[in-house]
Amino acid sequence: MLTRQRLRALFASAAGAATFLVLGMPLPLLLGPMAGCLVVSLAGFRLKDLGQFGIFVRTFLGVAIGTTFTPEIVANIPDMARSLVIIPPFILVIGLTGFLLFRRIGFDRQTAFYAAMPGGIQDMLILGEQAGGNVRAMSLIHATRVLVIFSLVPFAITLFWGLDLNRPPGKPAADIPFHEIAIMVLAGIGGWQIAARIGIPGSSIIGPLILTACCTLAGLINSRPPAEMILIAQFIIGLAVGARYSGITAEELRKYVVVGVAYTAIIGVLSVTLIFSVVRTLGLEPLDALLSFLPGGQPEMAVIALAAGSDIAFVATHHILRMLLVILFAQLFSGWLRRQ
Repeated sequence: MLTRQRLRALFASAAGAATFLVLGMPLPLLLGPMAGCLVVSLAGFRLKDLGQFGIFVRTFLGVAIGTTFTPEIVANIPDMARSLVIIPPFILVIGLTGFLLFRRIGFDRQTAFYAAMPGGIQDMLILGEQAGGNVRAMSLIHATRVLVIFSLVPFAITLFWGLDLNRPPGKPAADIPFHEIAIMVLAGIGGWQIAARIGIPGSSIIGPLILTACCTLAGLINSRPPAEMILIAQFIIGLAVGARYSGITAEELRKYVVVGVAYTAIIGVLSVTLIFSVVRTLGLEPLDALLSFLPGGQPEMAVIALAAGSDIAFVATHHILRMLLVILFAQLFSGWLRRQ
């Protein structure tokens, strides 16, 4: 339902996207809506994301990633093991660093733990709320982590790699067989609903990813999703990130957003140090390593990887493992947190 808050978010997103287009900024349909909603939120207006429609649009990303799992890519998955084994200790280092930082400034154990873990925002908020944490604090800290990384990475890619992130992210729908588009849509919706019923975290992306990958490997899909689908996903995801700041107060800005920026800066330094190390020791492509190990949001990093023409299967596999391990670690530590 298009409430006043959602209409306001759409207008703010459209204004932000138009401004970024005029200024020639990278990824205008992604960063523009985020910036527009952020400015309107900081001005004191209430916004709201697009709810179930926004979650449905995320299935486009799952489909886009799933189409990259060709037989050749799947055959090379064992080669990823060298870099995948780095994910668990990396999560523990980031989580411990954030936990100690948040405890030092006075957060309770539950809030400090779930705010520090670099998982999906929605999953961390649900688990953190069940554990008795401060949902508003966790929401703003995670949103700040995603927003800061999300904002800086496109400019870094443009500066250091010289890539044009504003090129079309695929062929137009008119150039793709209609039956393949129909299969993509069915795989997106079906994969999402099946994964949600089973209780898989990040079901709107992982479910469509798995089902689309199966269709691709079976030869039913031989194309990437239309550019229009990816551009719509960029717009809606940018809106969702910016809308998380809805209703923010000056006190929340000081208490949660500032510390969120500090936390992001610290884990950013840790991440860049790791990225330099794995690039030198494992011989990974620098851009793939950057997008795989930066602890941004899974859908947000997938959008950037698609726009940059990176190895999206490699990037997505690392982020999916990170997300699943964070959920596992959170469940393992939840009993200790309750006892404390």
